[in-house]
Amino acid sequence: MEAAREGSLEAPTRHPLDWKNPEFYDEGKLFAEMERVFDICHGCRRCVSLCQSFPVLFDLVDESETMEVDGVAKDDYWKVVDQCYLCDLCFLTKCPYVPPHEWDVDFPHLMLQAKAVKYRQQGASVRDKTLTSTDTVGSLAGIPVVSGVVNALNKNKTFRGILEDGFGVHKDAKLPEYHSKPLRKRITPDDGATAEPAGPTRGKVVLFATCYGNRNDPKSGEDLVAVFRHNGIAVTLADQEKCCGMPKFELGDLEAVAKAKEVNIPMLAGLADRGWDIVAPVPSCVLMFKQELPLMYPDDPDVAKVRDAMYDPFEYLMLRHKYGKLSTEFKNPLGKVAYHAACHQRVQRIGPKTREMLQLVPETEIELIERCSGHDGTYAVKKESHELSMKIARPVINKVKQHAPDHYGSDCAMAGHQIANGLGDGTETEHPISLLRLAYGI
Repeated sequence: MEAAREGSLEAPTRHPLDWKNPEFYDEGKLFAEMERVFDICHGCRRCVSLCQSFPVLFDLVDESETMEVDGVAKDDYWKVVDQCYLCDLCFLTKCPYVPPHEWDVDFPHLMLQAKAVKYRQQGASVRDKTLTSTDTVGSLAGIPVVSGVVNALNKNKTFRGILEDGFGVHKDAKLPEYHSKPLRKRITPDDGATAEPAGPTRGKVVLFATCYGNRNDPKSGEDLVAVFRHNGIAVTLADQEKCCGMPKFELGDLEAVAKAKEVNIPMLAGLADRGWDIVAPVPSCVLMFKQELPLMYPDDPDVAKVRDAMYDPFEYLMLRHKYGKLSTEFKNPLGKVAYHAACHQRVQRIGPKTREMLQLVPETEIELIERCSGHDGTYAVKKESHELSMKIARPVINKVKQHAPDHYGSDCAMAGHQIANGLGDGTETEHPISLLRLAYGI
Protein backbone atom coordinates (compact mmCIF):
# COMPACT_ATOMS: atom_id res chain seq x y z
CA MET A 1 0.00 0.00 0.00
CA GLU A 2 2.93 2.36 0.67
CA ALA A 3 4.10 2.02 -2.94
CA ALA A 4 0.56 2.65 -4.17
CA ARG A 5 0.26 5.76 -1.99
CA GLU A 6 3.56 7.15 -3.24
CA GLY A 7 2.69 6.45 -6.86
CA SER A 8 -0.63 8.27 -6.59
CA LEU A 9 1.14 11.51 -5.58
CA GLU A 10 3.07 11.75 -8.84
CA ALA A 11 1.79 13.66 -11.85
CA PRO A 12 -0.46 11.61 -14.17
CA THR A 13 1.20 10.39 -17.33
CA ARG A 14 -0.08 8.75 -20.50
CA HIS A 15 1.29 5.79 -22.42
CA PRO A 16 1.54 6.04 -26.21
CA LEU A 17 -1.40 4.45 -28.01
CA ASP A 18 -0.20 1.19 -29.55
CA TRP A 19 -2.99 1.35 -32.13
CA LYS A 20 -0.98 -0.09 -35.03
CA ASN A 21 -0.19 -3.28 -33.12
CA PRO A 22 -2.54 -6.17 -34.11
CA GLU A 23 -2.81 -7.07 -30.41
CA PHE A 24 -4.53 -3.73 -29.81
CA TYR A 25 -7.57 -5.25 -31.58
CA ASP A 26 -7.50 -8.64 -29.83
CA GLU A 27 -10.91 -8.88 -28.17
CA GLY A 28 -9.81 -11.51 -25.65
CA LYS A 29 -6.94 -9.37 -24.38
CA LEU A 30 -9.20 -6.33 -24.39
CA PHE A 31 -11.81 -8.07 -22.23
CA ALA A 32 -9.11 -9.26 -19.81
CA GLU A 33 -7.84 -5.71 -19.34
CA MET A 34 -11.38 -4.35 -19.04
CA GLU A 35 -12.14 -6.88 -16.30
CA ARG A 36 -8.99 -5.85 -14.44
CA VAL A 37 -9.75 -2.12 -14.67
CA PHE A 38 -13.47 -2.54 -13.99
CA ASP A 39 -12.61 -4.44 -10.81
CA ILE A 40 -10.45 -1.54 -9.63
CA CYS A 41 -13.23 0.94 -10.50
CA HIS A 42 -15.79 -1.21 -8.65
CA GLY A 43 -13.66 -1.11 -5.53
CA CYS A 44 -13.21 2.66 -5.71
CA ARG A 45 -16.35 4.24 -7.23
CA ARG A 46 -15.03 7.81 -7.00
CA CYS A 47 -16.10 8.55 -10.59
CA VAL A 48 -19.76 7.61 -10.20
CA SER A 49 -20.98 11.19 -10.70
CA LEU A 50 -18.92 12.03 -13.80
CA CYS A 51 -20.83 10.33 -16.61
CA GLN A 52 -23.10 7.39 -17.32
CA SER A 53 -20.32 4.81 -17.87
CA PHE A 54 -19.67 4.34 -14.19
CA PRO A 55 -23.29 4.02 -12.99
CA VAL A 56 -23.86 1.46 -15.77
CA LEU A 57 -20.77 -0.49 -14.69
CA PHE A 58 -21.66 -0.45 -11.01
CA ASP A 59 -25.28 -1.47 -11.68
CA LEU A 60 -24.04 -4.40 -13.77
CA VAL A 61 -21.82 -5.48 -10.89
CA ASP A 62 -24.42 -4.98 -8.17
CA GLU A 63 -27.07 -6.85 -10.13
CA SER A 64 -24.81 -9.82 -10.99
CA GLU A 65 -24.97 -13.14 -9.15
CA THR A 66 -21.56 -12.67 -7.53
CA MET A 67 -21.92 -8.89 -7.02
CA GLU A 68 -18.37 -8.68 -8.35
CA VAL A 69 -17.00 -7.93 -11.81
CA ASP A 70 -16.50 -11.64 -12.52
CA GLY A 71 -20.29 -12.00 -12.46
CA VAL A 72 -20.81 -9.54 -15.33
CA ALA A 73 -21.20 -11.01 -18.81
CA LYS A 74 -18.46 -9.89 -21.18
CA ASP A 75 -21.01 -8.81 -23.79
CA ASP A 76 -22.36 -6.33 -21.23
CA TYR A 77 -19.00 -4.58 -21.15
CA TRP A 78 -20.07 -2.81 -24.35
CA LYS A 79 -22.84 -1.06 -22.39
CA VAL A 80 -20.13 0.69 -20.40
CA VAL A 81 -18.12 1.51 -23.52
CA ASP A 82 -21.11 3.02 -25.30
CA GLN A 83 -21.62 5.57 -22.51
CA CYS A 84 -18.03 6.88 -22.57
CA TYR A 85 -17.43 9.95 -24.71
CA LEU A 86 -13.76 10.39 -23.77
CA CYS A 87 -14.09 13.60 -21.77
CA ASP A 88 -10.92 12.52 -19.89
CA LEU A 89 -12.15 13.90 -16.57
CA CYS A 90 -11.90 10.57 -14.75
CA PHE A 91 -8.23 10.30 -15.69
CA LEU A 92 -7.23 13.83 -14.70
CA THR A 93 -9.64 14.83 -11.94
CA LYS A 94 -10.74 11.71 -10.05
CA CYS A 95 -8.77 8.50 -10.51
CA PRO A 96 -5.98 7.89 -7.94
CA TYR A 97 -4.65 4.89 -9.87
CA VAL A 98 -3.49 6.46 -13.13
CA PRO A 99 0.09 5.91 -14.36
CA PRO A 100 2.69 6.00 -12.87
CA HIS A 101 0.67 4.22 -10.16
CA GLU A 102 1.43 0.50 -10.30
CA TRP A 103 -2.22 -0.30 -11.10
CA ASP A 104 -1.81 1.66 -14.34
CA VAL A 105 -5.44 2.65 -14.94
CA ASP A 106 -6.28 4.78 -17.98
CA PHE A 107 -10.04 4.36 -18.28
CA PRO A 108 -10.58 6.74 -21.25
CA HIS A 109 -7.92 5.16 -23.41
CA LEU A 110 -9.16 1.68 -22.51
CA MET A 111 -12.61 2.78 -23.69
CA LEU A 112 -10.99 4.18 -26.84
CA GLN A 113 -9.36 0.81 -27.49
CA ALA A 114 -12.72 -0.90 -27.02
CA LYS A 115 -14.34 1.53 -29.45
CA ALA A 116 -11.59 0.83 -31.97
CA VAL A 117 -12.09 -2.95 -31.60
CA LYS A 118 -15.83 -2.56 -32.02
CA TYR A 119 -15.42 -0.30 -35.04
CA ARG A 120 -13.05 -2.76 -36.72
CA GLN A 121 -15.45 -5.63 -36.04
CA GLN A 122 -18.78 -3.96 -36.80
CA GLY A 123 -18.17 -0.60 -38.40
CA ALA A 124 -20.68 2.08 -37.42
CA SER A 125 -24.27 3.00 -38.21
CA VAL A 126 -25.10 5.41 -41.03
CA ARG A 127 -26.13 7.94 -38.39
CA ASP A 128 -22.88 7.74 -36.46
CA LYS A 129 -20.77 7.89 -39.62
CA THR A 130 -22.75 10.92 -40.78
CA LEU A 131 -22.60 12.77 -37.46
CA THR A 132 -18.83 12.32 -37.28
CA SER A 133 -18.20 13.30 -40.92
CA THR A 134 -18.13 16.96 -40.01
CA ASP A 135 -16.23 18.18 -43.07
CA THR A 136 -18.64 16.55 -45.52
CA VAL A 137 -21.83 17.48 -43.68
CA GLY A 138 -20.67 21.06 -43.16
CA SER A 139 -19.73 21.51 -46.81
CA LEU A 140 -23.09 20.20 -48.03
CA ALA A 141 -25.24 21.95 -45.44
CA GLY A 142 -23.31 25.18 -45.93
CA ILE A 143 -24.22 25.55 -49.61
CA PRO A 144 -26.25 28.77 -50.10
CA VAL A 145 -30.02 28.07 -50.04
CA VAL A 146 -29.29 24.58 -48.69
CA SER A 147 -28.12 26.07 -45.39
CA GLY A 148 -31.38 27.98 -45.02
CA VAL A 149 -33.43 24.86 -45.73
CA VAL A 150 -31.40 22.75 -43.29
CA ASN A 151 -31.68 25.36 -40.55
CA ALA A 152 -35.43 25.68 -41.05
CA LEU A 153 -36.00 21.92 -41.05
CA ASN A 154 -33.92 21.50 -37.88
CA LYS A 155 -36.38 23.83 -36.11
CA ASN A 156 -39.49 22.14 -37.51
CA LYS A 157 -41.19 19.81 -34.98
CA THR A 158 -42.70 17.54 -37.63
CA PHE A 159 -39.38 17.08 -39.40
CA ARG A 160 -37.57 16.53 -36.11
CA GLY A 161 -40.01 13.76 -35.24
CA ILE A 162 -39.28 12.10 -38.57
CA LEU A 163 -35.55 12.59 -38.04
CA GLU A 164 -35.76 10.91 -34.64
CA ASP A 165 -37.75 7.92 -35.89
CA GLY A 166 -35.81 7.43 -39.11
CA PHE A 167 -32.30 8.57 -38.26
CA GLY A 168 -31.97 8.35 -34.48
CA VAL A 169 -31.39 12.06 -33.75
CA HIS A 170 -33.42 13.09 -30.69
CA LYS A 171 -36.22 15.54 -31.47
CA ASP A 172 -35.37 17.77 -28.50
CA ALA A 173 -31.63 17.98 -29.10
CA LYS A 174 -30.41 21.40 -30.19
CA LEU A 175 -28.78 21.05 -33.59
CA PRO A 176 -26.19 23.55 -34.84
CA GLU A 177 -27.03 26.14 -37.45
CA TYR A 178 -25.10 26.18 -40.72
CA HIS A 179 -23.69 29.29 -42.38
CA SER A 180 -23.24 29.61 -46.12
CA LYS A 181 -20.28 31.97 -45.63
CA PRO A 182 -17.76 30.04 -43.51
CA LEU A 183 -15.23 31.58 -41.16
CA ARG A 184 -12.38 30.84 -43.55
CA LYS A 185 -13.98 33.22 -46.09
CA ARG A 186 -14.56 35.94 -43.51
CA ILE A 187 -10.94 36.43 -42.43
CA THR A 188 -8.31 38.39 -44.33
CA PRO A 189 -4.91 36.90 -43.43
CA ASP A 190 -2.13 39.04 -41.90
CA ASP A 191 0.52 37.18 -43.84
CA GLY A 192 2.95 40.09 -44.05
CA ALA A 193 2.35 41.54 -40.59
CA THR A 194 5.17 42.12 -38.14
CA ALA A 195 4.97 40.41 -34.75
CA GLU A 196 6.37 41.04 -31.30
CA PRO A 197 7.29 37.94 -29.27
CA ALA A 198 6.39 37.64 -25.58
CA GLY A 199 7.76 34.74 -23.58
CA PRO A 200 7.12 31.53 -25.56
CA THR A 201 4.58 33.27 -27.84
CA ARG A 202 5.79 34.63 -31.14
CA GLY A 203 3.02 37.21 -31.60
CA LYS A 204 1.54 35.76 -34.77
CA VAL A 205 -0.88 32.85 -34.97
CA VAL A 206 -2.43 30.50 -37.45
CA LEU A 207 -6.14 30.14 -36.74
CA PHE A 208 -7.18 26.50 -37.16
CA ALA A 209 -10.82 27.30 -37.89
CA THR A 210 -12.20 23.82 -37.01
CA CYS A 211 -15.27 22.25 -38.63
CA TYR A 212 -17.65 23.70 -36.04
CA GLY A 213 -16.03 27.13 -35.96
CA ASN A 214 -15.92 27.31 -39.73
CA ARG A 215 -19.50 26.34 -40.62
CA ASN A 216 -21.55 26.46 -37.40
CA ASP A 217 -20.08 29.25 -35.26
CA PRO A 218 -18.12 31.67 -37.44
CA LYS A 219 -18.97 34.61 -35.15
CA SER A 220 -16.79 33.27 -32.32
CA GLY A 221 -13.92 32.91 -34.77
CA GLU A 222 -14.39 36.46 -36.00
CA ASP A 223 -14.45 37.69 -32.39
CA LEU A 224 -11.25 35.75 -31.66
CA VAL A 225 -9.50 37.38 -34.60
CA ALA A 226 -10.72 40.84 -33.51
CA VAL A 227 -9.47 40.32 -29.94
CA PHE A 228 -6.09 38.99 -31.06
CA ARG A 229 -5.53 41.80 -33.54
CA HIS A 230 -6.60 44.35 -30.92
CA ASN A 231 -3.70 42.99 -28.86
CA GLY A 232 -1.20 43.30 -31.67
CA ILE A 233 -1.24 39.62 -32.62
CA ALA A 234 -1.15 38.86 -36.34
CA VAL A 235 -3.59 36.19 -37.52
CA THR A 236 -3.46 34.09 -40.67
CA LEU A 237 -5.17 30.96 -41.99
CA ALA A 238 -3.71 27.75 -43.32
CA ASP A 239 -4.21 27.21 -47.04
CA GLN A 240 -6.41 24.21 -46.24
CA GLU A 241 -7.52 22.17 -43.26
CA LYS A 242 -9.47 19.04 -42.49
CA CYS A 243 -11.37 18.06 -39.36
CA CYS A 244 -8.93 17.62 -36.46
CA GLY A 245 -10.13 14.00 -36.17
CA MET A 246 -11.72 14.11 -32.73
CA PRO A 247 -15.21 12.97 -33.87
CA LYS A 248 -13.76 9.92 -35.63
CA PHE A 249 -11.43 9.34 -32.68
CA GLU A 250 -14.42 9.12 -30.34
CA LEU A 251 -16.08 6.72 -32.78
CA GLY A 252 -13.03 4.44 -32.74
CA ASP A 253 -12.26 5.00 -36.43
CA LEU A 254 -8.54 5.54 -35.99
CA GLU A 255 -7.76 5.09 -39.68
CA ALA A 256 -9.93 8.14 -40.44
CA VAL A 257 -8.01 10.06 -37.77
CA ALA A 258 -4.78 9.06 -39.51
CA LYS A 259 -6.05 10.36 -42.87
CA ALA A 260 -6.93 13.74 -41.36
CA LYS A 261 -3.52 13.86 -39.68
CA GLU A 262 -1.78 13.38 -43.03
CA VAL A 263 -3.42 16.60 -44.28
CA ASN A 264 -3.22 18.78 -41.19
CA ILE A 265 0.14 17.98 -39.64
CA PRO A 266 2.47 18.69 -42.60
CA MET A 267 0.65 21.97 -43.28
CA LEU A 268 0.66 23.15 -39.65
CA ALA A 269 4.23 21.98 -39.04
CA GLY A 270 5.36 24.02 -42.05
CA LEU A 271 3.69 27.12 -40.65
CA ALA A 272 5.29 26.50 -37.25
CA ASP A 273 8.67 26.32 -39.01
CA ARG A 274 7.94 29.75 -40.50
CA GLY A 275 7.41 31.25 -37.07
CA TRP A 276 3.67 30.93 -36.56
CA ASP A 277 1.97 29.75 -33.37
CA ILE A 278 -1.35 27.91 -33.71
CA VAL A 279 -4.69 28.45 -31.96
CA ALA A 280 -8.11 26.84 -32.38
CA PRO A 281 -11.43 28.09 -30.94
CA VAL A 282 -12.72 24.61 -29.99
CA PRO A 283 -11.06 22.92 -26.96
CA SER A 284 -11.51 19.42 -28.39
CA CYS A 285 -9.49 20.34 -31.46
CA VAL A 286 -6.71 21.84 -29.34
CA LEU A 287 -6.64 18.67 -27.24
CA MET A 288 -6.44 16.51 -30.36
CA PHE A 289 -3.22 18.21 -31.44
CA LYS A 290 -1.81 18.63 -27.92
CA GLN A 291 -2.49 15.14 -26.60
CA GLU A 292 -4.15 12.50 -28.75
CA LEU A 293 -2.17 12.76 -31.98
CA PRO A 294 1.15 12.88 -30.08
CA LEU A 295 0.10 9.69 -28.26
CA MET A 296 -0.87 8.06 -31.56
CA TYR A 297 2.38 9.18 -33.21
CA PRO A 298 4.95 9.48 -30.39
CA ASP A 299 7.93 9.34 -32.77
CA ASP A 300 6.70 11.78 -35.42
CA PRO A 301 8.72 15.03 -35.18
CA ASP A 302 6.12 17.05 -37.08
CA VAL A 303 3.35 15.96 -34.70
CA ALA A 304 5.56 17.06 -31.79
CA LYS A 305 6.26 20.35 -33.54
CA VAL A 306 2.54 21.09 -33.94
CA ARG A 307 1.88 20.01 -30.33
CA ASP A 308 4.44 22.50 -29.07
CA ALA A 309 3.07 25.33 -31.23
CA MET A 310 -0.61 24.71 -30.36
CA TYR A 311 -2.40 26.91 -27.80
CA ASP A 312 -5.82 27.39 -26.33
CA PRO A 313 -6.79 31.01 -27.19
CA PHE A 314 -7.04 32.13 -23.57
CA GLU A 315 -3.83 30.32 -22.67
CA TYR A 316 -2.16 32.35 -25.39
CA LEU A 317 -3.64 35.66 -24.26
CA MET A 318 -2.68 35.08 -20.61
CA LEU A 319 0.88 34.23 -21.63
CA ARG A 320 1.00 37.55 -23.44
CA HIS A 321 -0.37 39.24 -20.31
CA LYS A 322 2.34 37.63 -18.17
CA TYR A 323 4.97 39.34 -20.32
CA GLY A 324 3.20 42.71 -20.48
CA LYS A 325 1.83 42.38 -24.01
CA LEU A 326 -1.91 42.36 -23.36
CA SER A 327 -4.24 45.34 -23.36
CA THR A 328 -6.19 45.69 -20.11
CA GLU A 329 -8.07 48.80 -21.20
CA PHE A 330 -11.66 47.60 -21.16
CA LYS A 331 -14.57 49.87 -22.04
CA ASN A 332 -17.49 47.72 -20.88
CA PRO A 333 -18.02 45.77 -17.65
CA LEU A 334 -19.60 42.35 -18.05
CA GLY A 335 -21.46 42.12 -14.74
CA LYS A 336 -22.24 38.59 -13.60
CA VAL A 337 -20.91 35.85 -15.88
CA ALA A 338 -21.63 32.15 -15.44
CA TYR A 339 -18.67 30.50 -17.13
CA HIS A 340 -18.65 26.76 -17.85
CA ALA A 341 -15.15 25.31 -18.22
CA ALA A 342 -15.21 22.77 -21.04
CA CYS A 343 -13.89 19.30 -20.17
CA HIS A 344 -11.43 19.20 -23.06
CA GLN A 345 -10.00 22.51 -21.92
CA ARG A 346 -9.76 21.46 -18.27
CA VAL A 347 -7.71 18.38 -19.12
CA GLN A 348 -5.09 20.39 -21.04
CA ARG A 349 -3.39 21.15 -17.70
CA ILE A 350 -3.20 24.88 -18.38
CA GLY A 351 -5.35 26.09 -15.48
CA PRO A 352 -8.51 28.25 -15.68
CA LYS A 353 -7.11 30.73 -18.19
CA THR A 354 -10.49 31.85 -19.49
CA ARG A 355 -11.63 32.80 -16.00
CA GLU A 356 -8.33 34.57 -15.32
CA MET A 357 -8.74 36.57 -18.52
CA LEU A 358 -12.35 37.59 -17.86
CA GLN A 359 -11.48 38.55 -14.29
CA LEU A 360 -9.27 41.31 -15.68
CA VAL A 361 -12.42 43.12 -16.81
CA PRO A 362 -13.53 45.65 -14.15
CA GLU A 363 -16.95 45.24 -12.52
CA THR A 364 -17.14 41.62 -13.62
CA GLU A 365 -18.00 38.66 -11.40
CA ILE A 366 -17.17 35.17 -12.70
CA GLU A 367 -18.98 32.05 -11.49
CA LEU A 368 -16.77 29.14 -12.58
CA ILE A 369 -18.66 25.89 -13.25
CA GLU A 370 -16.44 22.81 -13.42
CA ARG A 371 -18.89 20.05 -14.31
CA CYS A 372 -19.35 18.22 -17.59
CA SER A 373 -22.15 19.50 -19.82
CA GLY A 374 -22.72 16.00 -21.22
CA HIS A 375 -22.72 17.19 -24.83
CA ASP A 376 -19.66 15.62 -26.48
CA GLY A 377 -20.70 16.71 -30.00
CA THR A 378 -22.75 13.58 -30.76
CA TYR A 379 -23.78 12.06 -27.41
CA ALA A 380 -26.30 14.85 -26.75
CA VAL A 381 -28.03 14.54 -30.11
CA LYS A 382 -28.46 10.76 -30.29
CA LYS A 383 -31.92 9.39 -29.57
CA GLU A 384 -30.66 6.86 -27.04
CA SER A 385 -28.42 9.23 -25.08
CA HIS A 386 -29.92 12.73 -25.30
CA GLU A 387 -31.90 12.46 -22.07
CA LEU A 388 -28.87 11.01 -20.29
CA SER A 389 -26.79 13.92 -21.55
CA MET A 390 -29.32 16.39 -20.15
CA LYS A 391 -29.18 14.57 -16.81
CA ILE A 392 -25.40 14.98 -16.77
CA ALA A 393 -25.84 18.66 -17.64
CA ARG A 394 -28.43 19.33 -14.93
CA PRO A 395 -25.93 20.46 -12.23
CA VAL A 396 -24.40 22.92 -14.72
CA ILE A 397 -27.81 24.25 -15.72
CA ASN A 398 -28.88 24.61 -12.09
CA LYS A 399 -25.70 26.54 -11.30
CA VAL A 400 -26.46 28.98 -14.10
CA LYS A 401 -30.00 29.44 -12.82
CA GLN A 402 -28.77 30.04 -9.26
CA HIS A 403 -26.24 32.61 -10.38
CA ALA A 404 -28.81 34.56 -12.47
CA PRO A 405 -26.04 35.94 -14.69
CA ASP A 406 -25.98 38.75 -17.21
CA HIS A 407 -24.08 36.41 -19.52
CA TYR A 408 -23.34 32.69 -19.64
CA GLY A 409 -21.34 30.45 -21.91
CA SER A 410 -18.53 27.95 -22.37
CA ASP A 411 -15.26 27.65 -24.26
CA CYS A 412 -17.04 24.80 -26.06
CA ALA A 413 -19.84 26.38 -28.09
CA MET A 414 -21.72 23.07 -28.17
CA ALA A 415 -21.66 22.90 -24.37
CA GLY A 416 -23.01 26.43 -24.31
CA HIS A 417 -25.93 25.43 -26.51
CA GLN A 418 -26.54 22.41 -24.28
CA ILE A 419 -26.90 24.78 -21.32
CA ALA A 420 -29.23 27.06 -23.28
CA ASN A 421 -31.30 24.04 -24.27
CA GLY A 422 -31.58 22.99 -20.63
CA LEU A 423 -32.51 26.48 -19.46
CA GLY A 424 -35.26 26.67 -22.06
CA ASP A 425 -35.93 30.35 -21.31
CA GLY A 426 -35.05 31.80 -24.70
CA THR A 427 -31.67 33.13 -23.60
CA GLU A 428 -28.61 32.47 -25.73
CA THR A 429 -25.13 31.33 -24.81
CA GLU A 430 -22.20 33.66 -25.48
CA HIS A 431 -18.69 32.42 -26.11
CA PRO A 432 -16.11 33.86 -23.66
CA ILE A 433 -14.09 35.27 -26.57
CA SER A 434 -17.21 37.16 -27.67
CA LEU A 435 -17.60 38.51 -24.14
CA LEU A 436 -13.99 39.65 -24.24
CA ARG A 437 -14.61 41.52 -27.48
CA LEU A 438 -17.65 43.11 -25.88
CA ALA A 439 -15.54 44.17 -22.90
CA TYR A 440 -12.93 45.72 -25.19
CA GLY A 441 -15.69 47.51 -27.13
CA ILE A 442 -14.19 46.63 -30.50
